[in-house]
Amino acid sequence: QVQVVESGGGLVQAGGSLRLSCAASGSIFSINAMYWYRQAPGKQRELVAAITSGGTTDYADSVKGRFTISRDNSKNTVYLQMNSLKFEDTAVYYCNAEVFGSGYWGQGTQVTVSS
Repeated sequence: QVQVVESGGGLVQAGGSLRLSCAASGSIFSINAMYWYRQAPGKQRELVAAITSGGTTDYADSVKGRFTISRDNSKNTVYLQMNSLKFEDTAVYYCNAEVFGSGYWGQGTQVTVSS
């Protein structure tokens, strides 16, 4: 079994910053890609950022230049540094870890940006 736990969400004013963390544990030999998704009320879950085991990154257009994804393979942890936050970034942020071709989800962490 693989467990994925996110942390770091909270309430922040527009223009502020937050750093999310996601730690994977359990029956892990190696983690391939890791992802951050988000889901706002009444909207579908969307991919925010991705990072491969080799460090290649990709971002949704809406967060490019503001968010940075990174990972520490020794800790099976991925981070999402979010700067210049906007009201529309308000959502529950979910981490997904790809292990042996299967994706494992965390429980999500709430990010609320006040305008």
